[in-house]
Amino acid sequence: MKSTASKSRKEPAAESDQTPAAASPTQLEIRFADAQSKLAPRRRQMIRTILDHPEEIYFLSSREMGKRFNMDAATIVRTIQVLGYDRYADFAADLRRHFVARITPYTTMQAATREKQSVADRLRQNVDKDIANLHLLKTSLDTTQVIEVAKRIYRARRIVVVGIDLAASLAHFLAYGLAVQGFDVEAPVGSAGNLINKIKILDAKDLLIAISFGRCLRETVEAVQRARQQGVPTFGITDSDTTPLAKYCDGYVVASIASSVFTGSYVAPVSALNTIIAACAHLHPQRTLALLRDYEKEAAAGIRWYQEAPQDARDQTNGKK
Repeated sequence: MKSTASKSRKEPAAESDQTPAAASPTQLEIRFADAQSKLAPRRRQMIRTILDHPEEIYFLSSREMGKRFNMDAATIVRTIQVLGYDRYADFAADLRRHFVARITPYTTMQAATREKQSVADRLRQNVDKDIANLHLLKTSLDTTQVIEVAKRIYRARRIVVVGIDLAASLAHFLAYGLAVQGFDVEAPVGSAGNLINKIKILDAKDLLIAISFGRCLRETVEAVQRARQQGVPTFGITDSDTTPLAKYCDGYVVASIASSVFTGSYVAPVSALNTIIAACAHLHPQRTLALLRDYEKEAAAGIRWYQEAPQDARDQTNGKK
């Protein structure tokens, strides 16, 4: 299935959130420790540099990496074969996992500041990256799977959307978009205890949607694990096939948050959530229209929207006669 599709549960281990790095070694570090005695000094130093500065290298092709280290692409491939990789693509996948496992807000900002650019150029670069994330979402979107997610939402008696820290903004966005369509949905706020209590009352007729990226926040992952133990269907919004949410959720959608800004970019995740909201709306359009008709009546009544007072009233308020 495609990267933005609902996925079946799989076993790969997790990546990291934009939080301090875990102490346990990554697969790439383990392979290097086992193979470094077989590497020539120059190649050994190259791998050390890659491990120390993955944020500068993880996105490079073998040819681009060769240019960076003044080696040809064939030498790069032979080097990673000593590490036990048959293909460069396998090495690149482990390098990305290593990068995400080690990334912090500090390293993200540090990598950005190494580039010699003006502030204006950096702003344009950020927008370009957002556009690239959206393009990736568009080209890899499996609409069939998004429709299946919407059908699961329709079957659910209750829906709990879990997003913690900055991802809370995404959780509330999705919850609002579904509540407008008449679904019994909540994005819990407050303490971890409050979240646990909300999950305790869920069962197989309900649905838990979890949102987290990279290494994924502990409370979000544990919410998914508790829900699964109770037989609750689970669905994740994350940024890789190898995150904890991808591992533990019954299905998930992938949307990149890659950015040179330490907060990450939520442009693509918001767009992914919009596709879910739209799928729910268009599965049963007459039902949706009936609900929106009531909202339109409220809007037409003028109660909800700000209106300027008549000029005479404004003059009296300002003390004019």
